[in-house]
Amino acid sequence: MHEKMRTMSCTDSKVDQMFQILLDPEEKDADKKQKAAQNLIVLAREEAGAEKIFQSDGVRLLTRLLDTAKADMMLAALRTLVGLCSGHRSRTTAILAELGAPRLSAVLGVEHEQVSLAACNLLQVMFDSLKEGMQKDFRGKEDAVVLDSSKDLKLLIKHLLELLALEGASAHGRDNALNLLIKVVPRKSPRETNNSLSLWVIDQGLKKILEVGSTVCGAQDSLPVTENSRMSASVLLSKLYSDLKCDAERENFHHLCEDYVKSWFEGHELAGKLRAIQTVSCLLQGPSEAGNRVLELEGIMDSVLSLCASVREAHQLVAVEALIHAADKAKRASFITANGVSLLKEIYKHSERDSIRIRALVGLCKLGSAGGTDFSMKQFAEGSTMKLAKQCRKWLCNETIDAGTRRWAVEGLAYLTFDADVKEEFVEDKAAMQAMFHLAKSEDRSVLYAVASTLVNCTNSYDHEEPDPQMLELAKYAKQHIPEQHPKDKPDFVKRRVRKLLAAGVVSALACMVKSENPALTNSCRELISRVFLALVEEAEDRGSVVAQGGGKALIPLSLEGTEVGQTKAAQALAKITITSNPEMAFPGERIYEVVRPLVSLLHLQRTGLENFEGLMALTNLAGISERLRQKILKEKAVPMIEGYMFEEHELIRLAATECMCNMAMSKEVQELFLAEGSDRLKLMVLYSGEEDEKLRRAASGTLAMLTALHPPICKRIPQVTAHWLEILQALLLSPNLELQHRGAVVVMNMMAAEREVAEQLIASEMLEILSVLAKEKDKPQVAQAAKESLAQAVAYGLIKPNPNQE
Repeated sequence: MHEKMRTMSCTDSKVDQMFQILLDPEEKDADKKQKAAQNLIVLAREEAGAEKIFQSDGVRLLTRLLDTAKADMMLAALRTLVGLCSGHRSRTTAILAELGAPRLSAVLGVEHEQVSLAACNLLQVMFDSLKEGMQKDFRGKEDAVVLDSSKDLKLLIKHLLELLALEGASAHGRDNALNLLIKVVPRKSPRETNNSLSLWVIDQGLKKILEVGSTVCGAQDSLPVTENSRMSASVLLSKLYSDLKCDAERENFHHLCEDYVKSWFEGHELAGKLRAIQTVSCLLQGPSEAGNRVLELEGIMDSVLSLCASVREAHQLVAVEALIHAADKAKRASFITANGVSLLKEIYKHSERDSIRIRALVGLCKLGSAGGTDFSMKQFAEGSTMKLAKQCRKWLCNETIDAGTRRWAVEGLAYLTFDADVKEEFVEDKAAMQAMFHLAKSEDRSVLYAVASTLVNCTNSYDHEEPDPQMLELAKYAKQHIPEQHPKDKPDFVKRRVRKLLAAGVVSALACMVKSENPALTNSCRELISRVFLALVEEAEDRGSVVAQGGGKALIPLSLEGTEVGQTKAAQALAKITITSNPEMAFPGERIYEVVRPLVSLLHLQRTGLENFEGLMALTNLAGISERLRQKILKEKAVPMIEGYMFEEHELIRLAATECMCNMAMSKEVQELFLAEGSDRLKLMVLYSGEEDEKLRRAASGTLAMLTALHPPICKRIPQVTAHWLEILQALLLSPNLELQHRGAVVVMNMMAAEREVAEQLIASEMLEILSVLAKEKDKPQVAQAAKESLAQAVAYGLIKPNPNQE
């Protein structure tokens, strides 16, 4: 029995049992099968279990599970394979050889959404393991064992590209393939020099990606796509284009795009022209330079304008959307204002279909906002922008219209909200705001950028520089156009708008947008969301509600990835929250340690003075909480930067850095720095304790009090660092400020206790008289206590004799 029990409980037999249950055609118990599948997945997550499954011919058996074509079996197999491949390159290579890229690609393209997603997750893990292997520098014998991963990588990517244009593949599979390509192909940072993978994908698969981007919904023989597919194709094209390094590479990209558009435009009659125009839309939403080049091809723009007047809805939709995307550039907008406005107005007024009217409206909105926030540059007659905005809000709140069409209403508002009158009306309309937030949380992620743009406009969180008065005078003299600010864009109006947005639940919508694992959440979209968050936490009294609705949690990922501007804005918002809220409440548990890196990034020299100051104040709060947080700050190499700012000319930055160092001085490693040979750290603290600025004196003398108490060897060094040390200590003890007096008394007490030689120097000066007077102070008990202890120490050393009349 014991032997049987041992056999039953060992991992080998467990693995065999699981596979037996799962692959037994006679087994009808669904619960039993589900438990067996769950156990396999759990086993595969541990290294020992994963190795056992692998050694027990598990990959072949998992392949059999995949081939059953039953969704639950396939999910179990895919999730177990994720465990086997995670972080293990050689196993990944072996599994890929056993399963084969065509089988994985076929599983990714199945109709079942969960299975396709699980296959996507497996491929992501495989890519990570293979890429990790490529980045490691193998030497000697290891080099002989480890095979080159680039072939496997390219094989997988080749099959993903083929899946894009495969008619039998599901729409979700196509989306997942695009998402994988977006994550895997482009370089993670410009510091990586090798962009060969992107070049290879452009040569091998650019036309396949454009196949997805040029799909016209509802047309004959069109590929099955979701509402996110074309957006994902645009994002992938944009990432590939920005990964190119030189003009020759970009020129090749342009030629391939032009050839593809020409191939559809010439000789395919109307259906081909529609595909060509849809391709132009896709490129204009992604790498707009390539889109503009294609738009300049002979006959394209004319076809767009003529198809806008088509009687068929599908044709009109494609043409109007292309016209809208083309209007993005100011140069194009002026051409379209001349040629297309009357056409768009006709469509808007006379079309019977809301889906067409709403798109025509967005075209008009874009053209109407060509002047941006400049109040004096109005494209349309007074009041017409307000009418357009009112219609946008009406459509946005109309739930009978499908979400895809309502998304265009948000697009329209993203442009119209450059006008401050429109902003004011929008924030008054709570139903419209909530309808927009509801859309932002929905499945259709292509709306994210439009929502973020609208919110940036409403909160005025874009960059605006104050023009130089002399330059303004010159411009007036030269009769140049000068932008004017709208009276309703003054700070008081902006503050009121922010309050209304907060009341309508903007934070939870933004938090939902950040959670989205979707290509539509691009780095520029992240930057817009960071800007909105920074505007929301501008007023200290609003910060509590932002944190309560999940703002703090959403800001951490925004501060760690995205554009540099976006990361900085998110880090600054985190700093503002950390300064005025209790950090342990705002960032509970382990999250508080994730806040340190973004805050330290605010100390870099290229940041503004305000960002430096807020970063220092936030770190001061964190450094005062626990030793573990101080260790984290040390690990992020913040101490040299904090020291650098202690020499800053601006008194507030200098003060914040000194206060931060005061809290950091509780760490033993920082205390050691003050004793380092050839360092002036201690001298600076002693001299700052004698400065005129009272707050700076308080911070510096507080640091000295802490250092002398926690690290007695520092007491011996103080008399050696500067000749003025005695005057500075005496000035502290004679200060009318009780806090400074207390700090001075503690420093003297610690120095007296540290060494007789230092005590002799103190007692030989006027310090004895000062201490004697302070020891009798009845209304300052803390100062008197420290002075008494100092005198008692002097008596113990035999430097003075006790006064028999006193205690």
